[in-house]
Amino acid sequence: MTEKLRKKLITALKIIVSAVLIYFIFTKIELKDIVQTLKKSEPLYLFLALLFFVLSKIISAFRTNLYFHQMGAKVSQLSNLKLYLLGMFYNLFLPGGIGGDAYKGYVIQKVYQPGTKKVVSSLLLDRLSGMLLLFIYACVLALLSKNEFFQSFFWLIVAAIPLSVVAFWFVNKIFFTSTLPVFWKSVSFSALVQLAQLVCVLFVLKSLSVDTDFIEYLFVFLVSSIVSVIPLTIGGIGSREVTFLYGAKWLGLDESTSIGISFTFFLITALTSLFGVIYHFKKPQLESVD
Repeated sequence: MTEKLRKKLITALKIIVSAVLIYFIFTKIELKDIVQTLKKSEPLYLFLALLFFVLSKIISAFRTNLYFHQMGAKVSQLSNLKLYLLGMFYNLFLPGGIGGDAYKGYVIQKVYQPGTKKVVSSLLLDRLSGMLLLFIYACVLALLSKNEFFQSFFWLIVAAIPLSVVAFWFVNKIFFTSTLPVFWKSVSFSALVQLAQLVCVLFVLKSLSVDTDFIEYLFVFLVSSIVSVIPLTIGGIGSREVTFLYGAKWLGLDESTSIGISFTFFLITALTSLFGVIYHFKKPQLESVD
């Protein structure tokens, strides 16, 4: 099997999985109920949600550049932002082509030649750092929730927070020693990224006139963000919605509202990512800083 054929088969499989999951969602919830939920959305809150989502991506790009600089690729922040936006576009709109992370790695290696291993390690750590804070914030929200299930595991959740940080630090120390000096900076950036996205979802909730169960909805969102990283679907489409559906069932939330939140967040992501098409036709020229 050629590499080109393998990529096409993987892409086709992801599209099928996404389609099956979306179909499954609509066998459980009436489409008209979701549409009615979305019709209630208030534009001002949606605009604020969009602003905080964009802010989260800007901070995320800064975190990525922190790793690039650490391995000797002194990319300017503006050049990196353009490259990051192009990567978002590739991830969501050109799933059959080169992935966003792969393209960023290719360009950085081509221009600065820090070594393929360092580039791959940096991009992997960038993702893992984000996952760590998703997990930590989810634990914090679980502790704040009044749900009986969470209360049953209160001390286990408390212990999981410092243990996850220590485990991630040891992974860095053992396998990624070259990036260890920026460990705490990257974690701080990740904390700001996920905080901005939580504020984004809070505004989505406000736009949909949701006045209760904020903590539980935010918890489900964080879990869905972790699930969507698993490369089984196109841009997390389907997997995020299924997580919201079962999260709503599990925590006693309104299912139509949960799916409405998921769809709204996806539309915000898609709208932001679409601007990356500018740099698809006019590839960004990387500028360096001292």
